[in-house]
Amino acid sequence: MASTELKGFILTRHWRDTPTGTDITYWLATDAGPVKVVLTSRRSVAFVATRHQAAVQAQIASMPGLALRELALKTFQQDPVIGVYAKHFRQLGRLARALQAQDIPLLEADVRPHDRYLMERFITAGVLVEGGRADPAGRATLIDCKLKPAPEFRPALKVVSLDIETSQHEALYSIALDGLPERVVFMLGDPPAEPEEPTDFALIYCPTRKALIESLNDWFERNDPDVLIGWNVIQFDLRVLQKTADDCGAQLLLGRERSRIEWRTHPGKQGYLFAPTPGRVVIDGIDALKAAVWSFPSFSLETVSQTLLGEGKSIGDEYDKMAEIERRYQHDKPALAHYNIRDCELVLRIFDKAKLLQFVLERAHATGLQADHFGGSIAAFSHHYLPRMHRMGYVAPSVGDIASKAYPGGYVMDSVPGFYDSVVVLDYKSLYPSIIRTFLVDPVGFAEGSHASDPGRVVMGPDDTAFSREKHCLPEIVTTLWRARDEAKRVKNEPLSQALKLLMNSFAGVLGASECRFFNPKLVSAVTLRGHEMMKLTREFVEQRGYQVIYGDTDSIFVWLRRTHTNDEAHAVAASLVQDINAWWTRTLREEQDLSNLLEIEFDTHYSKFFMPTIRGSDVGSKKRYAGLSTDASGKQEMVYRGLEMARSDWTPLARQFQQGLLSRIFQGEPYKAFVTDYARATMAGGKDDLLIYRKRLRHRLDDYLVNVPPQVRAARMADAYNASVNRPMQYQNGGWIQYVMTRNGPEPLETLETGHSRIDYEHYLSKQLQPIADAILHPMGESFIALMTSQQGLF
Repeated sequence: MASTELKGFILTRHWRDTPTGTDITYWLATDAGPVKVVLTSRRSVAFVATRHQAAVQAQIASMPGLALRELALKTFQQDPVIGVYAKHFRQLGRLARALQAQDIPLLEADVRPHDRYLMERFITAGVLVEGGRADPAGRATLIDCKLKPAPEFRPALKVVSLDIETSQHEALYSIALDGLPERVVFMLGDPPAEPEEPTDFALIYCPTRKALIESLNDWFERNDPDVLIGWNVIQFDLRVLQKTADDCGAQLLLGRERSRIEWRTHPGKQGYLFAPTPGRVVIDGIDALKAAVWSFPSFSLETVSQTLLGEGKSIGDEYDKMAEIERRYQHDKPALAHYNIRDCELVLRIFDKAKLLQFVLERAHATGLQADHFGGSIAAFSHHYLPRMHRMGYVAPSVGDIASKAYPGGYVMDSVPGFYDSVVVLDYKSLYPSIIRTFLVDPVGFAEGSHASDPGRVVMGPDDTAFSREKHCLPEIVTTLWRARDEAKRVKNEPLSQALKLLMNSFAGVLGASECRFFNPKLVSAVTLRGHEMMKLTREFVEQRGYQVIYGDTDSIFVWLRRTHTNDEAHAVAASLVQDINAWWTRTLREEQDLSNLLEIEFDTHYSKFFMPTIRGSDVGSKKRYAGLSTDASGKQEMVYRGLEMARSDWTPLARQFQQGLLSRIFQGEPYKAFVTDYARATMAGGKDDLLIYRKRLRHRLDDYLVNVPPQVRAARMADAYNASVNRPMQYQNGGWIQYVMTRNGPEPLETLETGHSRIDYEHYLSKQLQPIADAILHPMGESFIALMTSQQGLF
């Protein structure tokens, strides 16, 4: 490949120490196809306080390739530092461990070479490649070129969806690949003697599992996808493929240039795997949905596809599925192949429907992290912060420099329970990011402010904090992201807008995470306590106008207008309050602290009817639990539930349907007493049996529950005992989700209900599901569930 200038998107990044130094490799997706960029003989750097120079020199005397250099940098404690430059990155790790024994921290020694190269050049995902020389071997490789930011570049990526089918003991039967023109299922076994009916994909038979793996390797080399997607694709599909390859003496070579997956285990999550694959991004659909803050009762492919697409897999039931897969493998392999590739197709359609690939790519552009790196708020903060901090003359502290300590969270007001007409909700737009921007909350600013001698050059914050007015990084970072999000919203790039919003909103939490090198309780408290102050002042402002604040949570305030308003009147009152509150902040901040106001409250919702319950069993108003009938500017109405049983998956459908029906009737002014008694009567008569199912998560292994054995665990143990007795696989030994009902004999799983031995405990459902919900709603109206039931003979 000739020396050139081109734009690319970073798919993967790697480093390795070589005899001449540290090599960094980036695989890029470009308009001209995949390109490998290799930067050779790079030196790595860390920092140490100058006062420890003699001790460091004594250590590096026996480490060739290490050198010290004076630098104009300092720590947050204002100690000057020197740079430690290493020929090999691993040398910094060895030196850090040696110095740790002397209580000498080697700062930033853990920043990996391929990350430091990008962050110091303000590169996130898009790059402009300049110069360099071609690989003599003639491959699409550029050596020792220069990379610059190209944030506007968006590649067209080749995506493949992968799914496998196995026996219940994870013996590999077939591999399906979809999304590229060569759609295929590789099937273990001999081809049939008779020609099969034609399909819209190739069905290729492989005589051995080794042949399956080799066919898969060849397919990847031939089709060369940029992105591999699937459902639980790392923890199951790729893991099983790797084990199969190992067991049959083959190599699994799914990376570019027929490279191996560089498996890593999660440092804190037992059994959880990462699968870095050179040149290809591996994206699990479950992780991507969670990162994009989608929520489902279950993240199974069946549940998500039914919810998003309105259709699902051709075999639904878990037990029937395993038996049917076995039957198809033994007697109808084409049917198994159709089932296999159907899962690939569903994953592709879910990614398209939810715009998951766009979100993942835009998230990489926003965070600077590799596209398949989920979570990573701390790493994203560091990617943006470190280079700006260096240019301010500072180096970062080490993780653990400040002992972990609790700090105040968001401000949650005491609620005033009851039913209300005309409640408007006002919401501070991106509260914590706007506090950071307005009050200049920042690690560097705090270091400068703590040592400032002129009070006029600092902004005083809560908890005796002081922040420099001139030297800071985080407010500018947030402002840049904020403007980028406004532009993304303007051009209707929803995935980018969402990624930027999540990144900005994570920053305050990062400052409060003890695993972050910038952790400081005083810093995060300077944000959260300022939020407390703002909410209290906003409440005073609103109540001075004659309205009542009945609840508030972190950044939202619920205002009762004290009498029934038409929808237009309520919206007008809210608009007036918003305008006046924002003007008050602008004036107050300028006059009292000489600060520009970047705080902005907005109108969020008008509830024409609103209900705030009490804490169960008391007269105290609850928090984070309410319901309302929202009414937008056009008059369109919608029932909203927050934190109530309607919105919680661990209550039965019986309870959720009852709560929804009762509240909607009260909000609409419809008769409700007969609904309560009729619903209870129908439940007792067996008319609601399909709604009695509890669905709860087992968060630990079954044998971990020794003293406290909750109902779901008892049901799971009963289910697995039954499964074993009928030669079904045990489902719950390592956790999972269990479904059960309450019978006269206690909790009983769905698996054993088919035996028909136990009777439903209807009294349990009346007293534990319907009565608590009814009383919470009826009590403010001077009524109770028992009172309504007294005339219903036989219900109690």
